Amino acid sequence: QLVESGGGLVQSGGSLRLSCAASGDSLSTYALGWFRQGPGEARDFVAAISRSGGLRNYADSVKGRFTISRDNAKNTVYLQMTSLKPEDTAVYYCAGVERRTGTEIIAAYYDDWGRGTQVTVSS
Repeated sequence: QLVESGGGLVQSGGSLRLSCAASGDSLSTYALGWFRQGPGEARDFVAAISRSGGLRNYADSVKGRFTISRDNAKNTVYLQMTSLKPEDTAVYYCAGVERRTGTEIIAAYYDDWGRGTQVTVSS
C-alpha cells in the first residue's frame, strides 16, 4: 500500500516536498512514479525513477523545478517541488510497478497507486 503525504497550500514560487511511503512490500524492486490530476483533467505523468534510482524522467512542464528521489532503506519515494506555479495545482499520486530496469511514464502500466495528496498553489 502506498501512502502520500506532504501536500498543502503554498504561494506561487514556493516549495513543497511530497513523500510516498509503502507499507508491506519492499519498494526496492519497483519502478516508481508521480502523476497529477487537476479538476476535470486526465491524470498526467510528472516524474519517474528506476528501482536503483539511476534513471529519472520528467514531464517537460516540471523539468528543472521538480526532483524525484527515493530511499529504498526507508521504503519511500519523494518529489521535491520548487518554483511552484498555480498550474501545478492538482492531486498528486504516487505509483509503483515491479520492473527490473528502466522507468515507466505510462500510467496504465502501473499496478499500485496511492490515494493522492492535494497540492494547491495560490497566485
